[in-house]
Amino acid sequence: MALFASKHKVNGAFRFAVELDGMLVAGFSEVQGLESQLEYEEIREGGVNGYVHRLPKGVRNSSILLRRGLSSSQELWNWYAQASQGTVTRKSGSIILYKENGAELCRWNFFEAYPVKWSGPSLNAASSEVAIETVELVHNGVKALFRP
Repeated sequence: MALFASKHKVNGAFRFAVELDGMLVAGFSEVQGLESQLEYEEIREGGVNGYVHRLPKGVRNSSILLRRGLSSSQELWNWYAQASQGTVTRKSGSIILYKENGAELCRWNFFEAYPVKWSGPSLNAASSEVAIETVELVHNGVKALFRP
């Protein structure tokens, strides 16, 4: 997506973006949890001692952690606050990885996500670290799309 590259500097430290419901949201410094695992159950068959049958049960998706420098935007906090008060608004989104030239390399689409945890910054007057907020999203699946 060259649009991102034209608006934002794409360099070694920042080559990805996060979209929620088709909107490019504030830049995140870290994304974790792009993980999907096929769960299985083990079944022992009487008289068969050489192996255990492993049958698929379903897919477990890890929650996605988005971290960014604290900004004046309250969009993430408001989304979490609404969910914590019982009004869950599900949003689908994408985590987009860019090449050095700004062209899209691949994206991971996630579906029907909502926030389950928000963490504010750790504040220490003796430190010069950036104030970071974190939001944890649960979702109903990930689909990877790789660009040629």
